[in-house]
Order: sequence, then C-alpha cells, then structure tokens
Amino acid sequence: SMASHIGDTQVRNRGTLGGSVANNDPAADYPSAVLALGATIHTSKRKIAADDFFQGMFTTALEADEILTAIEFPIPEKAGYAKMRNPASRYVMAGAFVAKGPAGLRVVINGAGPGVFRQTAMETALAASWSADAVAGVKQRATDLNSDIHGSAEYRAHLVTVMAKRAVVAAG
Repeated sequence: SMASHIGDTQVRNRGTLGGSVANNDPAADYPSAVLALGATIHTSKRKIAADDFFQGMFTTALEADEILTAIEFPIPEKAGYAKMRNPASRYVMAGAFVAKGPAGLRVVINGAGPGVFRQTAMETALAASWSADAVAGVKQRATDLNSDIHGSAEYRAHLVTVMAKRAVVAAG
C-alpha cells in the first residue's frame, strides 16, 4: 500500500527502495518503514541496524566506499502508515508509521523534521492501549521540526498526532 502512493509514476517505475533509504530524504516514505519495522540494512561490507543507520538530513551510516545491497525486514504483527502531502509539491509534510512486531512497538515520524525519528511518547501510550485515542493525548513538540513556506513547525507538530492516529487505525 505504501509503495503505490510514493511519488509519481516515473518514481515508482524507476526509483528503488534501497536508493530511497540510502538517500534518506526527510520527506521520503521508505525510511520510516525501515526504522519502524526494525529492519537490518545490508551493505557491501556489513549489516547495520535501522536504529543506527539514519543519522540526519540526507545522512546515513554508509561509508564512502560501500553500497546498500539489501534490506531485511522482520514481519510485523501489525503495521500502518499515514501521511499528509503538501497539495502543491506533493512532498510529505508529516507521516507516521506504526508497527508492532519483533522489533517491539514503534512509532516513526517522517517529513516533519530534518530526518526520520521515533516518537517514544506515542510508543509508550500505544503500549498501554493500542488505539488512536492513546496517541491523540500525546502532543508532538514543535521544537526541531521543519518550518518553511509549506507549513510551520507548530502545524507539522499537529499533523504528527493526526497522522499517528490514522496510522494506528490503518494498522488495525
């Protein structure tokens, strides 16, 4: 479901999961899935846990002389994703991927900040009660979120909660 809503037809036909993950664009969808599912990134030299791979805007743990060769995903018990795109650019303003599985319970946010990140307060709330209402009570702080012509940090913080609620509903 996530893949069918990424970019446009050209991106879906020519882009790759590995390329998106290696690029680590803050608005990209795939890094949130990789981190939320606790995936392992295989490179030409080593294996890197998703928690250690994403290091900031367009920055990863990849060294200059290695390439991403595979991504290993554990199968989740539940998972869901929701995103709000900017109507003009179609870039993600805020997205939330929720997952419950071998890597634990995770809520990962993309598009709202300078990189993909875990929302641990929402993870704690969902551990107590897997429901949209559980995350509705958790407010994302606007500190360190993107603020630009497409939306203020405060607006993106609001979207984080809205998208997390929708992702929980999508996960079931």
